[in-house]
Amino acid sequence: MFSINEHVKTLDYKVSRSTFGRVFRLDGSGHPKERKGSKFFTEIRAGLTTFFTMAYIIAVNASITTQSGGTCMCTDIVDKSCATDVAYNACLIGINRDIITATAVIAGIGSLAFGFFTNLPVALAPGMGLNAYFAYQVVGYHGTGNVSYRLALTAVFVEGFIFIFLSLIGMRQWLVKVIPASVKVASGVGIGMFLTEIGMSYSGIGLITGSPVTPTDIAGCPPQYLDPVAGNCRSHKMANPTMWIGIVCGGMLTAYLMSYRVKAAIIIGISVVSILSWPRDTPFTYFPHTSSGDSMFNYFKQVVAFHPIQHTLAAQDWNIGQAGAHFALALFTFLYVDIVDATATLYSMARFSGVVDPETGDFPRSTLAYCCDAIAISIGSLFGCSPVTAFIESGAGITEGGRTGLTAMTTGTCFLISIFFAPIFASIPPWATGCTLILVGCMMMRQVTAVNWNFIGDAVPAFVTIVTMPYTYSVAYGLIAGLFTYAVLNGMIYITKVVTRGKVQPPDADLAEYWTYKPGGNPPWFIKAAQGKLWNKGRFYSMDGQSVAGGTEASEKELVEGPAMRVATRDTHEG
Repeated sequence: MFSINEHVKTLDYKVSRSTFGRVFRLDGSGHPKERKGSKFFTEIRAGLTTFFTMAYIIAVNASITTQSGGTCMCTDIVDKSCATDVAYNACLIGINRDIITATAVIAGIGSLAFGFFTNLPVALAPGMGLNAYFAYQVVGYHGTGNVSYRLALTAVFVEGFIFIFLSLIGMRQWLVKVIPASVKVASGVGIGMFLTEIGMSYSGIGLITGSPVTPTDIAGCPPQYLDPVAGNCRSHKMANPTMWIGIVCGGMLTAYLMSYRVKAAIIIGISVVSILSWPRDTPFTYFPHTSSGDSMFNYFKQVVAFHPIQHTLAAQDWNIGQAGAHFALALFTFLYVDIVDATATLYSMARFSGVVDPETGDFPRSTLAYCCDAIAISIGSLFGCSPVTAFIESGAGITEGGRTGLTAMTTGTCFLISIFFAPIFASIPPWATGCTLILVGCMMMRQVTAVNWNFIGDAVPAFVTIVTMPYTYSVAYGLIAGLFTYAVLNGMIYITKVVTRGKVQPPDADLAEYWTYKPGGNPPWFIKAAQGKLWNKGRFYSMDGQSVAGGTEASEKELVEGPAMRVATRDTHEG
């Protein structure tokens, strides 16, 4: 009698050998570039893991965006919080539920499309940080900023199309390639540290918080002992039951199951903590007997509920002239933060999943990946959402074994299903996913050994990148700081070398990583077309400019096996 595991293995084998398995390059499909270790049920489980880790965005994004006021109009001139405006607050409830639906819809559509077209295990959703900038700085708290909610959505919509243009001309791919190798590796490590900080903060288990005396402070106190102004714990540190249930059941239990290679260990941990947190009369309940707790519990009890988008659908305002420079500033800021943040995150997730080509520094279908990300930004604005981006929580699914687009498609499907079960998925407490993010940070930390610590010109920029991401709470600022440090430090070394005609150089200069602003790899299609190299006598050109399509068997074999064989040879030589 076959066991369940044997049935799963049999089905995995059949799916892998099918046309479906070949399309997604599953292990055993026979595709020349199949993803080693990828199995159908593993991809499904990884997608579920990513979804459970990301599900908090449904409620959190709605909460943050609603504080911008949305399309609601406050008539209370005296009270800027509009707390006494009954009609305004009733409108905000509708905005909040609109954004809950919109977040689930765009995360579902974006992740499905991204997984199908790119075959990468990366999910998309409105980005944390970008939504806070959108709500608190661009639109302002309850609309007190310089740009209205409708105009801000217009800026996001335009940003998406600019991104498509930058992706098609190869700008975003070029940006990834010219980033020094150690800084690129450090970006993945920094994102892991960033995830760890999120998991330890009150967005997770609540272990750390801010302090008026020190940048961070030990926390873990119940909400009533948290200083609302300074943000630190006045007393009862490390006494919050929610923190301990997150650590024990969400962290230790998950890590214990992972040590035995238990499948769905992360999902089990998140589920156990969530289920334990739903009863009301416990010290670690997610629904305390407060006004907000009552509201959340009443929503949770609906279990199945669908709220159509009413206020935020296609709410753009195209009268750009009245905002003038403020609109341009918002658009520019969205552009530079998102292009650095999303580009770095996409590359780091691709590298974490093992699909980055070590020869070219690029990953498969990168142009499609960046275009899908850009299109999702514009579509998301039509639903009323802040910029959509690749989610670093995708690392949880990759850790669970996700290697192909099936992971992202599973996550997208779950988000679409959650439209009808939003009360459930919006009620996953942050301490249920906090330790998951810490464990993912642990997995991503392993990349730190690939940093070139032998040369100070590579080591210092990498270190700056790693520490700046969590300390500034921004992937974009961390990468900018690392690139700035690299350019200044190595620029000074280069100038000294030129001025002294090579007589004064660092003793370990020969250990520095090679860098050039003219990276190898396949140039953008329009450049090849302008040079007349896109098509020649019925043959496309490969990365090195030699004809491969329709060429000899040897050249086709080199195209498939060449990079891998060169890497294997190099590793053997270095070993």
